[in-house]
Amino acid sequence: MAQVDYNEFGFFHENAGEYGIPYPGPPNVRRETIAMRDGRVMSALVWGKPSPRLAFLHGGAQNAHTWDTVMLALDVPAVCIDLPGHGHSGAVASLATSGDPLEGNANDIAEVIKRLTPNVEAIIGMSLGGMTTIALSHHHPDLVKKMVLVDITPGIDGDKTKAITDFVNGPATFDSFDDLLQRTIQFNPSRSVSSLRRGILHNALQKSDGTWVWRYRRDDAPPLQEVEGQIRKPNLDVLWNAISAFQNPLMLVRGMRPQSVVSDEDEAELRRRAPHARIEHVVEAGHSVQGDAPLELAALIRDFALA
Repeated sequence: MAQVDYNEFGFFHENAGEYGIPYPGPPNVRRETIAMRDGRVMSALVWGKPSPRLAFLHGGAQNAHTWDTVMLALDVPAVCIDLPGHGHSGAVASLATSGDPLEGNANDIAEVIKRLTPNVEAIIGMSLGGMTTIALSHHHPDLVKKMVLVDITPGIDGDKTKAITDFVNGPATFDSFDDLLQRTIQFNPSRSVSSLRRGILHNALQKSDGTWVWRYRRDDAPPLQEVEGQIRKPNLDVLWNAISAFQNPLMLVRGMRPQSVVSDEDEAELRRRAPHARIEHVVEAGHSVQGDAPLELAALIRDFALA
């Protein structure tokens, strides 16, 4: 099978054009690799100069490029980190080291932030990245000056995420790029084909035999359902308590389409735990607010995190 060309930094003009964002030329963005003490590596996209002001954590089965359109709209120095086992980052930390996948994620993210953006003003986390952000506020509170949770609370459960896990836990390999694209379109009917094509090229790998595999299902990454299964029930109380303890500015951005994983009860519980929290509803977004309404999300982040 023919190999498909991929230039990681060759699609920004498409992101900008799709949403009418001015595009004077390629943005200043580079990939940084951080060597961890245990021999693993963490990877991130660093946007702009000088020191990044914001840090972004993507959701499970995604990667740092999920924020590309938001980054182009914001046009501020920021770092978008590939979570362990995702994107260009190495495997997740050994449970023997952390005892808890979310704590392991938080420790890894803390190391990256200390090296790349020690003066970060806010951390924005979506889905698994949001759960990691809450864990980060618990284990490394000095690093989280402001927190933005994108369509996630500790109220997540298997019923709310069924549609997502059905997609994530689908075939491990695909015979062709078109097969992968058609399955992605099936589960994302409201998104443009061009945006889904970009997303796949950033989030999948073509093997030497021409077949395709998701980056989060490569050889050094455990099945995502195993990671999710370990972070759900045992840690929800810890995460809710971390929300209660977080006294710095906090914003929840909730998608209001049926694909959202945040219920009215979850929102009410977050309000009870954090009365100071700002809650924003994005009517034209589901779970992936950054994919469905990137300009609105960028405006909310600018107003909240950079004010």
